[in-house]
Amino acid sequence: MTSPYSVQEWLQLNLQQQGLLKPAGSVSEAIQQLSYVQIDSINVVERAHHHVLHNRIPEYQASQLDLAMANKEIFEYWSHAAAYLPISDYRYSLYHKTHLKEGGKHWFEPEHKVMREVKARIIAEGPLKASHFANTSTAASTGWWDWKPAKRALEQLFMQGELMVAHRDKFQKVYDLTERVLPSHVDNQLPDETEFARYLIHRYLSAHGFGTIQQIFYLRKNIKSILVKTLNEMCLAGELARFSESGQEYFYFPELQPLIPVPDRVWLLNPFDNLVIQRQRLKHWFGFDYQIEVYVPAAKRRYGYYSLPILWRDRFVGRLDVKAERKQGLLLLQQLTIEEQAFSPSSKLCISSRSRSRAGEFELEEFVAALGLSINEYARFNHCHEWKLVRSNNKYIDDLLVNQSS
Repeated sequence: MTSPYSVQEWLQLNLQQQGLLKPAGSVSEAIQQLSYVQIDSINVVERAHHHVLHNRIPEYQASQLDLAMANKEIFEYWSHAAAYLPISDYRYSLYHKTHLKEGGKHWFEPEHKVMREVKARIIAEGPLKASHFANTSTAASTGWWDWKPAKRALEQLFMQGELMVAHRDKFQKVYDLTERVLPSHVDNQLPDETEFARYLIHRYLSAHGFGTIQQIFYLRKNIKSILVKTLNEMCLAGELARFSESGQEYFYFPELQPLIPVPDRVWLLNPFDNLVIQRQRLKHWFGFDYQIEVYVPAAKRRYGYYSLPILWRDRFVGRLDVKAERKQGLLLLQQLTIEEQAFSPSSKLCISSRSRSRAGEFELEEFVAALGLSINEYARFNHCHEWKLVRSNNKYIDDLLVNQSS
């Protein structure tokens, strides 16, 4: 149970397995490494799935994701949320689909009559969007999730595996019959419980390097007991090793090693990035207490509507609230917040510091130079030709960044 690595090496291993230290060659390669990329609809800047891939693929373009879907290298389904998954993982989606077909509930109770009607239209007409169906409901809308009957039917058929997303049209799902979308060579044999548990274990540990039982079955129900049994069996067989840290038991592949050094760069990560999505893990290992404030009332927000975690080398040092003014080609950096304890007391970046030193000055210049490069890159990714820092909690950064605008 003794840890074979230092905390710093575990962080390096985590970043390495997350694909941040070595660029991926394609969308399918990046998603294969991460196991999934979450899909999100918020578009104050480029959407989450594109941003996650941008941080892992040099010169990434949104068209690359569309091409990977068209080539059937990836598919859409549910991970812990809506996601793009490797097509080679398709058979493991059947575990959840079968549960729903057999009466399990996802968001709402199935409306079988509407489902039959919707499916009949797709059989006859080919791929369709929810907008192709009239709203037959007479009830008043009560919110975003108050979908019309046809939309609920489409989603239920999709979640049960009878339909797949063929592609998206201006972010709207275009549904078609599974047999018309799924390539014939893809394995569609239903996995048993042990196979599914091994899949979750391999996927999580390959993507993160190490993890607890709770992290491996993140937001999945009715799988914990078989997962515990499988983890113990894999440890006994020598497939896995384990170590204890702060009273928590972690599992990892014994052959994994932290091989790729962490570069001196800044990553502006998405709020839904795979590295930060498990907030308790993030807080424990990186000491970064992060919450997206999209759902927080404006008056109660501390960091901004859509704040990006700022990762410098292997530590989180702040957050950057962003918004793209697309017509003007301007990326607004609405609020830059540097963490109170992110830098040494000798650095002017340390908010509480009153002292100065040569080492502190050098640390400041290194960080701000790396931050400026990442902001320029992020602006280009958002099709913005310039950016503007509106406010920050560190006056020194304002002066150093002002001349770095792209």
